Amino acid sequence: MHTIEETLDIDVPIRTAYNQWTQFEEFPSFMEGVKEVRQLDDQRLAWRAKIMNKEVQWTAEITEQVPNERISWHSTSGPTQNGTISFHPLDANSTRLTLRLDVEPEGAAETTGTALGLVTARVRGDLKRFKEFIEKRGVATGQWEGEIHGGQVTSGDRSGSTGI
Repeated sequence: MHTIEETLDIDVPIRTAYNQWTQFEEFPSFMEGVKEVRQLDDQRLAWRAKIMNKEVQWTAEITEQVPNERISWHSTSGPTQNGTISFHPLDANSTRLTLRLDVEPEGAAETTGTALGLVTARVRGDLKRFKEFIEKRGVATGQWEGEIHGGQVTSGDRSGSTGI
């Protein structure tokens, strides 16, 4: 298992940063290689991406989601991965994102790419593109203020959450 940890400060309030991150179907707008993310329900996402010239699909399950604090997930099919993104206010108009991602490379090409730092570079680039995306907009494209604890939705409903 390979661990990637990246931190980035962005110039939007924590609520704006968090709300935008909950709009998973927007991820292809700033994540390199991600072709599609479909929200299956409050906890499950279907991903389709091109990784090292190979089409890859997987599902992920959100195991913990606390508004304006963190979102944690793990894959339930496809490549093995799990991660957490946390949101920390720096002041009223800026936020620090910390992303920790554990990935298990599949095959020789992915193992080599991971060893050469290609996965880390892609994650770093995705976070920078997220920063540009949300700072340019200034407002999130939607929001979801529900919570998930221990894999159970305790409040909230994503329906109708695609626009503010």
